[in-house]
Amino acid sequence: MFKILIVDDDPVIQLVLRKTLQEQGYEVLTASGGEQGIAQARQSSPALMICDWLMSEIDGIEVCRQIKAEPALAGIFFILLTSRSAVEDRVMGLDAGADDILTKPIEVGELLARVRSGLRLYQSVQQLQNLAQDLQLQKQRLEAELIEAGNYIRSLLPAPLTGRIRSEALFIPSKQLGGDCFDYYWLDPDYLMVYLLDVSGHGLGAALLSVSIQNLIRSQSLPDINFYRPEDVLRGLNEIFQMSDQQPRYFSLWYGIYNQAQRRLTYASAGHPPAVLVSGDCNSGALQVQQLKTRSAPIGMLSDSKYSSAFCDLNLPSRLLIFSDGGYEIKQRNGEFWSLEQFIDLLSQHVCSSQPLTAILPKIYAISGADTFEDDFSLLELRMG
Repeated sequence: MFKILIVDDDPVIQLVLRKTLQEQGYEVLTASGGEQGIAQARQSSPALMICDWLMSEIDGIEVCRQIKAEPALAGIFFILLTSRSAVEDRVMGLDAGADDILTKPIEVGELLARVRSGLRLYQSVQQLQNLAQDLQLQKQRLEAELIEAGNYIRSLLPAPLTGRIRSEALFIPSKQLGGDCFDYYWLDPDYLMVYLLDVSGHGLGAALLSVSIQNLIRSQSLPDINFYRPEDVLRGLNEIFQMSDQQPRYFSLWYGIYNQAQRRLTYASAGHPPAVLVSGDCNSGALQVQQLKTRSAPIGMLSDSKYSSAFCDLNLPSRLLIFSDGGYEIKQRNGEFWSLEQFIDLLSQHVCSSQPLTAILPKIYAISGADTFEDDFSLLELRMG
């Protein structure tokens, strides 16, 4: 049952309106003045108000303004009752926030039609508000679930390495969830496996695929694959994760095996930015920077892709930095895109700074003029020797 509030200081009109509306099955409340009407509206939250324009305390225009100014009452359908018929008076009433204007003398059929129309509109607005509230609640639940999923993915990332080889990492999804992932662990006491992958796209789909790949590599479940041979791993992944089966997603990957006894790093990459190996003494200026990359298409893009490995021998101490392209494919303040070479220069400067990896973030933000990344960004650093 809809609730209607009548505000009129004329008891006769108030009685006629109340009786007419009650006969139609509405719950009718009355107020004999503007102040009383506003107080009654705050207390009862009616669906519709019929308010006389000319009253002794405050007029209907002011009542309308105050009702429409309160968020909790603004949705009430407000009908202004007046004997004024001039166009400028109707404009004044509508500008004050009235939803409709009913001219005296009142014709019962027109009154009821205006009330029905107003209540239909009120009901539609309420339904839209309820829908908006439901959508907001769903959005909040979804955001909470995405945060929970993001925390779960972070929990899957490996703990930092300590000892003769130490590690540090940055993992910054562009949203709550991203397609970057990395891992490292000892295949045996002499061989350390390390990789970083970047699934195309963002969000839940990319994150789920990256976790699937991580689990597959971590459990060494690729059939007939020698995990000591990077080219074998890339080939095995490409056979399983074809883009046509992943809706349609592919991923880039840098995969390496470090033999600490021989100080040899064997690696292969699939459409991924080069890893950067920095060796030498910062103080003497004899710093050597190498880009480590093999040429091949991303995993899943071509079914007949061929993969090969390369190797390099390390001079200790050395630092190996592996990253995704979200760290350097950014637009600078001048509108031009930052380059891979400029990003590698920043990494080289970092190596000689003795600062944590997080110290490079303010420098990147200063270049882009933003404090976020448009793409997922991961950076992994291994310190040998």
